[in-house]
Amino acid sequence: MADDTIAFGPGKAELLQAIAHSGSISGGAREMEMSYRRAWLLVEQMNRCFHGPLVLTSTGGSKGGGAQVTDLAQDILQRYRAMQLKADAAIQDDMQYLQGLMRNRNGRQQ
Repeated sequence: MADDTIAFGPGKAELLQAIAHSGSISGGAREMEMSYRRAWLLVEQMNRCFHGPLVLTSTGGSKGGGAQVTDLAQDILQRYRAMQLKADAAIQDDMQYLQGLMRNRNGRQQ
């Protein structure tokens, strides 16, 4: 969180990856099946929340515009992925226990 704004989380991480893959905000939005406007607003939020921009955009030209995920964004993505792995490992036993208490599709205990 940065004040009242969610600075970063799983959806924004996925969007950054999609932008890096496609080379544009619109391409990243299409990959995630979200509107361009929503993707643009999320990029603006991320760019405001950190010390530097996570996505740089360019406009026009013969090849059209595009977007580039910055080194800062790559660093944040790498750190975020490492945090997710640590969190997953920390709760693995509890998740297995809870899954053992769940019913399967046939209504029987797993």
